[in-house]
Amino acid sequence: MDRVAAVPLAELLDERRYLLDVACWMLGSAGAAERVVDETYRRWYGLPDAARGRIEVPRSWLARTAGGICLGRLTGPGRPGDTAAGTGSADRLRNAERPAAALPAERARAGVRAQRPRPVTSYRHDVLARAVRDACAAQDGELLASLLAPDATALFDGGGKIRALATPVHGGRQVAASLLTLLALRPRTTLTTHSVNGRTGLVARYDHQVAAVISIAVTGRRITHVSIVLNPDKLRLWNRPPRPPERPSPRDGGGL
Repeated sequence: MDRVAAVPLAELLDERRYLLDVACWMLGSAGAAERVVDETYRRWYGLPDAARGRIEVPRSWLARTAGGICLGRLTGPGRPGDTAAGTGSADRLRNAERPAAALPAERARAGVRAQRPRPVTSYRHDVLARAVRDACAAQDGELLASLLAPDATALFDGGGKIRALATPVHGGRQVAASLLTLLALRPRTTLTTHSVNGRTGLVARYDHQVAAVISIAVTGRRITHVSIVLNPDKLRLWNRPPRPPERPSPRDGGGL
């Protein structure tokens, strides 16, 4: 299993926030910092799998890379600071610009759509979704694995913008292990059931911000597919503040 699966959600979000703080401090612009951090993760996923696996402290590599990109922006194109740490050639840099993390997940999603099973009753779906929440809250790997089909698959959609798992996880026990690690309930982290695409799913929050939205597909009595959305862009709607209620006008009878 890819080593980045063994990273709790809270650490992934803290890592991205740290990189944003570094880039914003260097460039003085939140918008520019967002672009630098996005490019930093593109370069991370542009590395060969073996090269990523040899990086002992990913956060340090990402921080050095973000700093190098910021220096490149400050000193101008073509200067030494424009080359990020860990990108040793122009070819690798061009490869890193492609959203490498999104491609395997998109192919896997296409395969899932092609073989999507017939849905079970809403009641059965709800029971399993709530059981997944309880198993994750209790960090009960045996219970969670029992809810999953032996050939279950999990897809992690980070959009290349967070250090999430880039390739699908196959196998009930492997899926259970990756979910338990990702959703480890730490201080400031909550996991609740919520309607997702018209069915009961799960929503993980960190510091009251939605950090992951999870949907499940069920066949018979087991969960066959789990989809975890971690892409910050796709979660913007979930984190949009609610609109304040409109104040009635005097014409509507709401005035004095």
